[in-house]
Amino acid sequence: MDTFVPYKEIILMYLEKARTFVNGQCAGIEPWQLIGSTFASTLVVVWLHGILFQPESLTSRSKKWFFKTLRKLPFVGAIIQNQFNKALDDVASGLHFLNDGKDYIKALPAQGMSQPVLLEKMKEYSSMGKVHWEDGKVSGTVYSGEEKLTHLLVKVYEEFAWSNPLHPDVFPGLRKMEAEVVRMACTLFNGGPNSCGVMTSGGTESILMACKAYRDLAYERGIKHPEILVPMSVHAAFDKAAHYFGLKIVHIPLTKTMQVDVQAMKRAISKNTAMLTCSAPQFPHGVMDPIEEVAKLALKYRIPFHVDACLGGFLIAFMEKAGFPLQRPFDFRVEGVTSISADTHKYGYAPKGSSVVLYSDKKYRHYQFFVAPDWQGGIYASPTIAGSRPGGIIAACWATLMYMGEDGYVEATKKIISTARFIESGLRKIDNIQIFGKPEVSVISIGSDVFDIYRLSNLLSTRGWNLNVLQFPSSIHLCITLLHTKPGIAEQFLEDVRDCVLEIMKDPKAKTTGMGAIYGMAQSIPDRNMVSEISHAYLDCLYSTDIPSSDKHMNGSPGHS
Repeated sequence: MDTFVPYKEIILMYLEKARTFVNGQCAGIEPWQLIGSTFASTLVVVWLHGILFQPESLTSRSKKWFFKTLRKLPFVGAIIQNQFNKALDDVASGLHFLNDGKDYIKALPAQGMSQPVLLEKMKEYSSMGKVHWEDGKVSGTVYSGEEKLTHLLVKVYEEFAWSNPLHPDVFPGLRKMEAEVVRMACTLFNGGPNSCGVMTSGGTESILMACKAYRDLAYERGIKHPEILVPMSVHAAFDKAAHYFGLKIVHIPLTKTMQVDVQAMKRAISKNTAMLTCSAPQFPHGVMDPIEEVAKLALKYRIPFHVDACLGGFLIAFMEKAGFPLQRPFDFRVEGVTSISADTHKYGYAPKGSSVVLYSDKKYRHYQFFVAPDWQGGIYASPTIAGSRPGGIIAACWATLMYMGEDGYVEATKKIISTARFIESGLRKIDNIQIFGKPEVSVISIGSDVFDIYRLSNLLSTRGWNLNVLQFPSSIHLCITLLHTKPGIAEQFLEDVRDCVLEIMKDPKAKTTGMGAIYGMAQSIPDRNMVSEISHAYLDCLYSTDIPSSDKHMNGSPGHS
């Protein structure tokens, strides 16, 4: 204690010197000036905090400001605008579905159509387009298409066409069906007795709900600016969730194997981290992220951990029984995994518009729910984004699960994974192309260091194939479904790829045309806001009811964008 007293006196002495110095500096300053400068300094600090700490990074905002200013410069801006207009025209001309030359219906018919006339009109609409998924040449999109299942689903939807889970007292059977779908999914992904979940309209809503739940949990924990950590390869629905819910999204780089870099994710964890994410598998390259390793981080730092299995969830759950065990576990058996999203309308073979988001414990699901206790219309409680929901889709999903059964899913998985392995093996034998990462499930991503891979996409499209076009890096992928397991389809794909590559190698440096050129151009544009504007114009086209004119740009203004 005696040795402590001198240290205390020294500290007090320095504090006294500091006080004297500060008072000396303030000599001659009036009280109102001190108050005013303090107030002004506080405003500056608050202003700086608002600039620096936003969901969007300072770097990203600075880039946007720079390019926005650049486009306003008289000479430079005109050149950029001309190139931008050309890009818009290129996109418009590449949208073949706009050029059928038929008039649009723009107002209700004066008199209702008879059923025979209406059904004939529906046939006309359903037969539009050049791509026929029934031929088994489309990547993903339709995952079953089995005729017997289609007829079953039509009957089920007819039975529940007017039902709505918003009114469980009116439709108790529908409530039972939804609860059973969720419980079957929890069992499938090895959830414990406290596991739970909800049905949603698709993978995007499932992801949105998980992000919303963990944002609200973060708020309760005192995190004012929640951040979600996701791999670069994660589905864009996480960016959408960040945009909708005011979250900061931090994209973690990938390793050479296209898996998330676990060490980089560890370094990115901060006091604001509200959620960690992995994909099982990820959409671009079909690669499984190292879920066990990230789960250890989640446990160590007490952060919720979501596994996005929207694409392949209803494949990977059956792969072991199908004779293709995964290298690592991915579901609730991994301690630290707190939620999983999986689409029943993909490899669950249910109709489009159904998915599940599952939680390891009910405490997480409660943060997803929305309740308005003081509404004049009564207490409003909703489990997902939608209020009213189509009961027919829920019933059809339930019916699909019951129709398929475990044996049906195992057999389908065996066919798909066998076909995927066959195609992967064949592609690796073709010179001048490469496979990204080590795909374990149903997606195979192809690239090339020798030629523009989008040329391969264009040539395959002339042979009836419709593949997914990817970027960063430039690549294309085939998502294998039950349609690709039909006799001869996989062999035809490999033969067409082989022939197209041989054709390309006659002039490997030739320029890409069509949509491939547009994708290549989009990757090279440093102003990503311009890419967004082109995408906005594309979305506008989807709702256009005007027959395209060659002298107009995509937004309909002659000679201007």
